[in-house]
Amino acid sequence: MFKRPLVTWLLLLVGISAVALWWFQGPIALEVARRVATHEMNANAIRDLPDGLHVGLCGAGSPFPDDLRSGPCTLVVAGQRLLVFDAGTASARQIGRMGFWLGDIEAVLLTHFHSDHIGGLGELMLQRWLQGGHAKPLPVHGPLGVAEVVHGFDQAYRQDQGYRVEHHGDKWLPAAGFGATPVPYALPEKGTVTVLKEGDLEVVAFAVNHAPIHPAVGYRIRYKDRTVVLSGDTTANDQVLAQSKGVDVLVHEALSPGLVRLLSDVALQSGKPVVAKLMNDVLYYHATPEEAAQTARDAQVRFLVLNHIVPTLPPLPGMEKVFLGRARDIFKGPIKVGVDGDFVSLPSGSTTITWGNRL
Repeated sequence: MFKRPLVTWLLLLVGISAVALWWFQGPIALEVARRVATHEMNANAIRDLPDGLHVGLCGAGSPFPDDLRSGPCTLVVAGQRLLVFDAGTASARQIGRMGFWLGDIEAVLLTHFHSDHIGGLGELMLQRWLQGGHAKPLPVHGPLGVAEVVHGFDQAYRQDQGYRVEHHGDKWLPAAGFGATPVPYALPEKGTVTVLKEGDLEVVAFAVNHAPIHPAVGYRIRYKDRTVVLSGDTTANDQVLAQSKGVDVLVHEALSPGLVRLLSDVALQSGKPVVAKLMNDVLYYHATPEEAAQTARDAQVRFLVLNHIVPTLPPLPGMEKVFLGRARDIFKGPIKVGVDGDFVSLPSGSTTITWGNRL
């Protein structure tokens, strides 16, 4: 009997397999899509997390275009409760990509009303309603002025609400649950104001220095025995230091003056004097990485996360070191220059801090 060489049989087998894959590629693709959809629909990041306080960067950037960092957004999971602090560009999409269900968002809390901190609020409000079928609007907490912001987004999305209720029916998308409800609070110059206090969760706001922008706040979040401070946009100041004393994690904004001045010089040389002027102006109402490190050191925090990164850091070797300057010499604890998806977990009843990225 004639025997084909082994190589011939292998080639024949590969050829038959390729034809089979081509012939059945449609059904195979559909089955893969079904499995992916099933996995995503049944995923519940909150359920899978240990009881404790968890902080994720759903936007670690600033108004500068940045492939690694969307507009400012920080999600906080306290036990089974999901809160979002600021809602910059792409907030809703990044929260979803990180494995969280937008319908689970309990409230949004704003630090101030610069456009990069509120630009994604409309989409976040809409998607929370669509995914959760809520009967009541999303609470949006913020200092005085938050009502004007919220009502503006409500008005802009009002026609969309009508389309969707008419299409799907009030039973599934209750018109009464559309949009958001502003929850303003008055802010003392010193000290704190309690924004939320229920059971094991407490959120307090405090004034920060982002002059001439006023009001501007930071937040301290406590769940059981774990604590986090979010600085908001600010220069280095005593309020952030006082509220950060002994916390597990400080999430602090940071701007590199040297890199911003470099961009200002380039803009001026390129015939863009307005851009150069704006670059110079931002130097005076943000903290440097070294100043954030000093606050972390003096407050004796355990972990420092830098966010609202200014300017965009090109993906070049050494850029992070340039950005940080002397920060690692000042604060001896761990420092993370944040990117979207970064996630810190603080299980209750322990001193453990775990770090990862959910994107």
